[in-house]
Amino acid sequence: MTAATHPIDYSAWIGRTEEAWDVLSRNLVKRIAATFGETAPGHGEALPHLWTWCFFQEPVAEAQLGQDGHPARGGFLPPAEGRNRMWAGGRVEFFAPLKVGGEAHRLSTVLQVEEKQGRSGALLFVTVRHDYRQDDRLCVREEQDIVYREPTPPKAGSGTPCEAGQWSETVTPTPTLLFRYSAVTFNGHRIHYDQPYVTGTEGYPDLVVHGPLIATLNLRAFVRAHPDKRVRHFAYRGLRPLTLPTPFQVSGRLDAAGQARLWAGNADGIAQSAEVTFD
Repeated sequence: MTAATHPIDYSAWIGRTEEAWDVLSRNLVKRIAATFGETAPGHGEALPHLWTWCFFQEPVAEAQLGQDGHPARGGFLPPAEGRNRMWAGGRVEFFAPLKVGGEAHRLSTVLQVEEKQGRSGALLFVTVRHDYRQDDRLCVREEQDIVYREPTPPKAGSGTPCEAGQWSETVTPTPTLLFRYSAVTFNGHRIHYDQPYVTGTEGYPDLVVHGPLIATLNLRAFVRAHPDKRVRHFAYRGLRPLTLPTPFQVSGRLDAAGQARLWAGNADGIAQSAEVTFD
């Protein structure tokens, strides 16, 4: 039985919601900071950009996980059995900082589910909106794009070379970095820590660097280069995977007043592109 012979009515998933509450624990914040080699913000201070991805993770028993280590599909997210999951990109609006130590709430809504035919086969696109609130105030709004693709050889290069940035940082990914980021985000996806699985089953040359991790490091590099600027909007898109042990750069360039282009990549080309709006 396949989706081709028995089409699924994905419209039933559009509009579904899921709620999660979490305390922005100082203990977890310290672990995130150690993962990134940073000083942890104190109680009541602002949670750094995109560290929200380390919270609001609903624990799922191992028996309820799929072969790839993700929660089995067909609940909040539509079923996509036999396909590989990719975090393709997203858009994040920052209205007010979330504060360390306080309780916060996330409301997730499925906005769109669409089946498309790509060069590598059938693709299922799912867009989810997350609204993060603290003290009854909307602090962050995010739209996240997830793609489920048929198993195909991963893309090795983007064909788009990295240009020279006005700022740039080099990141050397290690198994420890990937393990720690998986741990603080409670991410069981095996492509990030299980080498026999990622090379033998999904066809990557080595462990895969998390797309959200790349985005976080990319935006952090912008903030470090422009500490006096306030980030308003961040949009990012994955173009190809980055794998161990090859170093990569997170770089960027100011395009116009209040706008910047960011990218992450190496000699094989850009792996993730991004745009920042700031004031």
